[in-house]
Amino acid sequence: MSARPASRRYVLCVSNARYRASLITRRLYPVLPDVAAEDRGLVRVIDESGEDYLFPKALFLDIDLPARAKRLLAKPTPKRGVRRPSA
Repeated sequence: MSARPASRRYVLCVSNARYRASLITRRLYPVLPDVAAEDRGLVRVIDESGEDYLFPKALFLDIDLPARAKRLLAKPTPKRGVRRPSA
């Protein structure tokens, strides 16, 4: 029997102090599990660059999303092509 993967956790950014290039306030960020970081008051999130980094927990609020919202957020965002004017 295989174990189900843990449900993805999300946080809401409430401050981007000192991290304006990496975080946008009022945006949801997915959290990657990192017990050692959380023990030190940090949280590992996937930021605007698409990479995971450690940030102070104080910059975020934990939120509990409905299962449907988690499923929708887990789907990849479709790439939007640039429309070129027809000649």
